[in-house]
This record gives sequence, structure tokens and C-alpha cells, in this order.
Amino acid sequence: MTTAEGPTSEGTTAEGPTPDGTTREGTTPEGEEAHAFPDAGHLDAWLTAHPAPRSGGLWVKVAKKGSGIRSVSAGDVNDLALCHGWITGHRRRLDEAYFLQRITPRRPGGDWSMVNVRRVGELTAAGRMRPGGLAEVAAARADGRWEAAYESQKNAVVPEDLAAALERNPRAKAAFDALGRTDQYLAMLGVLRARTPQSLAAQVAAAVARLEEGRMAR
Repeated sequence: MTTAEGPTSEGTTAEGPTPDGTTREGTTPEGEEAHAFPDAGHLDAWLTAHPAPRSGGLWVKVAKKGSGIRSVSAGDVNDLALCHGWITGHRRRLDEAYFLQRITPRRPGGDWSMVNVRRVGELTAAGRMRPGGLAEVAAARADGRWEAAYESQKNAVVPEDLAAALERNPRAKAAFDALGRTDQYLAMLGVLRARTPQSLAAQVAAAVARLEEGRMAR
């Protein structure tokens, strides 16, 4: 059995169903258990029983399309994470039938993406949000993170402040224009996430300096 990070521990075996309806299927390279859920209802129940922030996170086993295995879907995992105030993270290959999806409680003060803001709106309209998720939304609205949500790579455009700064620095602009779409997004992500005028100015200056010096934001 392997993951994108390398082989799992030797001798790892499936341990069968657990009392909460999941199935433990060995460990990740970090030694954490990975749990399989037969449907969205079982994952919903697990998240209800393990509210954030008391839980440190979870690796979910998701069966690949076409495997014929009864499993929670990737979309279910993302939606239920949002509903309960969690967020999806790294995804790793496990084997020919499964991949692993990491979900963790949203960290205090964490940024929101517009993709998740829009999806939460849909989940709210459908009556699917849970107390943990509603609390995270309320906190984000209260401190301005909701209004400051940043766009995804697909929808992002160069912020006006950054565009103006690049026009004033031909070397940085040439470096930015030479980047591919993904690297351009990485270069301006700090600017997109800035919440205050002071932070915006600092992020624009940092982005221009990196571009001028030929350094990429990672």
C-alpha cells in the first residue's frame, strides 16, 4: 500500500468497522489513522460527535470513481467540512481504489476563499449548515474575513494596486508577465488575502520586490 508520500508502515492491515461506523485502514506516513465512511451520513455523524476544535483533524479514505466501492464522495467531504466549521487540506493517493483527503478544524482567524463563501451560501440555503459551521461564518463576518474572502485561481484578476505598482516597475512587470497562470496567482495571493490598507500596501511591496529579484512566493 502506498501514498503520494511513499509506502505506509510495513505490516499495516485493515482493522474493520469501529463503533462510530467508520473503518480504520492502516496509517498515514505520520502514523495517523485513515477512516473510511460508506456515505455522507456517517461522516456527518462523525463530525457531529467530534466537534472542532477538540479534534485535531482526520484523514478520510475516499473511493475512486469506478471502483464500485460504497464510499463518501470528495464533494461530500468538502461540503460536510464546511458545514461543521472544518476545511479540506492535502489529498494523497493511497492505492488503486482509494485516495486520502485531509480535513481539519478551521484555524482561528483563518482566511476564507470566495469558492467556500459561495458554497456556504448554497449549503445555508439548503439548510445543511451545522452549529460549528455557522459559528465559523459568524466569526468571519464579525472580524471582516468574510468580506475579505479571496478569489480562486480560476477567477482571480490582478488587483488594481498590484497592477499599478507593476506599471511603475518594468522589471517586475516583465517578470510577472513571463509567469504562467499558476505562478502569477501565487505571486499575487498575498495581495488578494490582504484585509487592511496597511497589509495591502505591504503585500504589494513584497510581491513587487520578489518579482524584481526573480524570487517566487511559495
